[in-house]
Amino acid sequence: MSLRDEHPVVLALPRGGVPVAAEVAHALDAPLDVLVVRKLGVPTQPELGMGAIGEGGVRVVDPDIVRQAGVRPAQIAAVEAREREELDRRVARYRGARPMVPVRGRVVVIVDDGIATGGTARAAVQVARLLGATRVVLAAPVAPLDTVHELIEVADAVVVVSTPSPFYAIGPWYDEFTQTTDDEVRALLRGEASA
Repeated sequence: MSLRDEHPVVLALPRGGVPVAAEVAHALDAPLDVLVVRKLGVPTQPELGMGAIGEGGVRVVDPDIVRQAGVRPAQIAAVEAREREELDRRVARYRGARPMVPVRGRVVVIVDDGIATGGTARAAVQVARLLGATRVVLAAPVAPLDTVHELIEVADAVVVVSTPSPFYAIGPWYDEFTQTTDDEVRALLRGEASA
């Protein structure tokens, strides 16, 4: 049975995952929504994820990165409070009063524009499971192979187009890697073909 035959729901990790997820949803003839998660960046290196938070109070922290970076509990709490505020803002901005597309009892395909450390992907999988997804598939155009192997432990399937080595960041693997705006996200969620 193909994934399309399972009538999945496609959930995009905003903002960059939304344009990719819109294409996936179109190909699968599936409903599209967002699943808002936020990376918890190390205070001295915000691009380095020490964990992530997601809708429904989901929280994932990588104790190895926290230890290696010397991050104290108060620092984690401060980063989490700031990111929780942004998470709530994005949920309100993207969905408004509209409820999330129901996922209980459904196959969920979580799509991002790329996966680096996997922290936000892990949080997204937890959120989808809390919402009652029967199966969770992670999909992205690019990710490092070691992260893909780690994510196979938390998702039911991981689909990645390219696993380049060495892998330093997502952006270099795109011809064009511009920031997706909130307006573009909302337009894609409304089903407008080009945002």
